[in-house]
Amino acid sequence: MGKLLYPLEYAVAWIMVNFHSALTAIGLPSASGWTWALSIVGLVVVIRIILIPLFVKQIKASRGLQLIQPEMQKIQKKYKGKTDPESRQAMTQETMALYKESGTNPLASCLPILLQAPIFFALFRVLNQYVRNSEPIGPLTAQLASEADNSSIFGATLSSTFMSSGSNLNVKIITVVLIILMSASTFTTQRQLMMKNMPASALDNPFAKQQKLLLYVLPLVFAVSGVNFPIGVLLYWLTTNVWSMGQQFYVIRRMPAPGSPAEQALLERKRRRGKLPASDDVVAGELAEPSEETPSAPASGQRQQPRRQNRGKRPSRPASGSSPAGPAGKPTTKPSGKPANPGSTPPGR
Repeated sequence: MGKLLYPLEYAVAWIMVNFHSALTAIGLPSASGWTWALSIVGLVVVIRIILIPLFVKQIKASRGLQLIQPEMQKIQKKYKGKTDPESRQAMTQETMALYKESGTNPLASCLPILLQAPIFFALFRVLNQYVRNSEPIGPLTAQLASEADNSSIFGATLSSTFMSSGSNLNVKIITVVLIILMSASTFTTQRQLMMKNMPASALDNPFAKQQKLLLYVLPLVFAVSGVNFPIGVLLYWLTTNVWSMGQQFYVIRRMPAPGSPAEQALLERKRRRGKLPASDDVVAGELAEPSEETPSAPASGQRQQPRRQNRGKRPSRPASGSSPAGPAGKPTTKPSGKPANPGSTPPGR
């Protein structure tokens, strides 16, 4: 295990030493625990910048997995109780087709965590083995390792743990505070993803219920495991959690899921800035009404009859009891309302 992690351990030590050199160059004390703590923070910044593309994919994949849960439940219900190989294969094929159609990859939702795990354990070994025993590794000389081991923040060295602190109350207090902050940041990050970036329809399924359960289980996991990690590793963990929370807030704000509260908030911000109308039917505070010059659209299935446009001025309507005149001033109809026969001779002639 040590040989497999050695390249990562070397890289972790190299980044820390270079950040330490940069911080001492601007005036921070070389033997100060805060200088080494900021070097660990710098390590987090470098790692998380490298993982930004994967983190964006993680956000989209986690969002997509919850959005397709209704379709997943339909597939599971379709093949419920069928254990024959053909049915299991068909279910797998339909599930993979759903993933491909929605552009969702379950592996992408956990890829950043999987890639950070080796770095996490590499930092653990650097602090727990090389720093604590003052052993050199790459640019981290034995002198620098001893200096880092003797440095402290609030009376606690970065390589000390809760379980090995003995009667050192400072180590215990700092460890508990870091674990609480880690749990709170993880809870906030997960809740932000579920409550703000998911439509209500995607929250009522078994997958969403499992995610809600993790909100309360993860703090317990941190409490049990955190007491065995050095303070420097807990500081790394807390820093990466805070980075994840801020990065996720930015991504959700700019690229919310369709139908989520975050999308509604984005549309509302655009309306306030004038980039969108107040609503779909209201433009500049006035209802959109059909123009007098533009005829309204015909009802569905009804043929629109052509209209003859009047080219001249319409003649005034004649007085009551008179007949309208024809082109030569002759009446076209009799007073009785019967049509006049143009070929007959009027009586009396």
